[in-house]
Amino acid sequence: MSIDRDLSASIAVTRFGLGARPGEIAAARTDPAGYLKAQIAPTGADQPEGQFESAAQRIADLRQFQTLRRQARRDAAPSANATADVDAKYDPVKVAQKMIREDTGAEFLARMRLASATDASFRERWALFWFNHFTVSAVKLQTAVVVGPFEREAIRPLVFDRFEALLVASSMHPAMLLYLDQAQSVGPNSTVAGLGRMGVPGLKQLSGLNENLAREIMELHTLGVGSGYTQADVTEFARALTGWSIVGLNERRYAAGAGRQPGEFLFRPAFHEPGARTILGRTYAEAGVEQAHAVLKDLARHPATARHVAVKLARHFVADDPPPALVARLERNFNETGGRLDLLAQTLVDSPEAWSPDQRKFKQPYEFLVSGYRAVGLAPEQLNHIAPVLAAMGQKPFSAPSPKGWDEAAADWAAPDAIIKRMSWSEAFAQATTPVVGQPMELAQGALGARLSPAVATAIARAESRPEAFSILLMSPEFQRR
Repeated sequence: MSIDRDLSASIAVTRFGLGARPGEIAAARTDPAGYLKAQIAPTGADQPEGQFESAAQRIADLRQFQTLRRQARRDAAPSANATADVDAKYDPVKVAQKMIREDTGAEFLARMRLASATDASFRERWALFWFNHFTVSAVKLQTAVVVGPFEREAIRPLVFDRFEALLVASSMHPAMLLYLDQAQSVGPNSTVAGLGRMGVPGLKQLSGLNENLAREIMELHTLGVGSGYTQADVTEFARALTGWSIVGLNERRYAAGAGRQPGEFLFRPAFHEPGARTILGRTYAEAGVEQAHAVLKDLARHPATARHVAVKLARHFVADDPPPALVARLERNFNETGGRLDLLAQTLVDSPEAWSPDQRKFKQPYEFLVSGYRAVGLAPEQLNHIAPVLAAMGQKPFSAPSPKGWDEAAADWAAPDAIIKRMSWSEAFAQATTPVVGQPMELAQGALGARLSPAVATAIARAESRPEAFSILLMSPEFQRR
């Protein structure tokens, strides 16, 4: 590292991490790179504090809620006033809805509290990157209830494992199977499709083959656009994936026999398209659930996947237009190690391009709020303090607009209206927090370290009040960028 240690410590905490808490830059000064490497843990990323249900439990809750809703509609059918006198707090449908909504909100709050308070924010940023890479969004009711469990179960434990393990876990998770409509995908020549054509009751309306998961795994999770795969490869992969589903609420006997509970992953042989599949020039023999596993293993180790992941990592941590040398170094490490993510993280830390003094990344709304809380050593106490603000800034909690996840480009977050909303939040946050924090200049030095420019330091010193000084810090170019 050719830059001085003070600046390196600031970069370590504000670029690799999620912003500096009081004293954190000083703690990183002795060995900035070592400070980051010490956060790479074989056990994965930290988990938000709290008692939260598993994805399977949430799905079972949702299915039960849907059953209650149907029952309530049937009961109300004879008369428009049949349920008018029922106290809403005893309405089973409303009670179920409220529980699901509150559980999801509490989980997001716990996740943001972890980000705001952790002393290992590089580890947390690394986990958030992979969660965005394997996006599951709350844009659907059936996935809104399992986004949090998906991150806890499929992403956080494996972020320093091999890429293959992370790919398989995310692809098999009930949240991904529901989000990308895989759970009901049916092979055209499968047993149930044949029964449906014969007119067997309950099988006439089968959804047919769904290619969403196969396409997104190839396009977004592994190979990337323009890597050489064809539509035929997508279709063949989708056929290999048929049968990957979840246990239904009314399959308790079958689930018990399989050792699984409603909502958990279940391979349905009767839905699986029989036969060998040829994908990217390689033939995969019929092997039931293992056929798609074999495809995933090869996709995880494909050279195009190494390139795709390297570009995304470099873009997230360093620049929207990532340095070619950094991309090449990450790509080479991925290929040489078989996708070991702990070694990939170390390579990122050891790359000189990642330590450039230039601040070329603009913070997304979530990062911005988290870094604001970290600057004053606090964490959000209530969901309504953060959720409406994030939604107004265009980053509604757990609700990426598509399977591509949240975009990295500064242009998507730095529009004039978005900047005005950041300013409004900064002023309100400064008013609410400055009575309990230190002097403005101390805050600025603790939050930015050697990145604090003379111009911003002067503006803070000349501010007419402590809240005004803190809001100037929050809206400064050095704080908005990393």
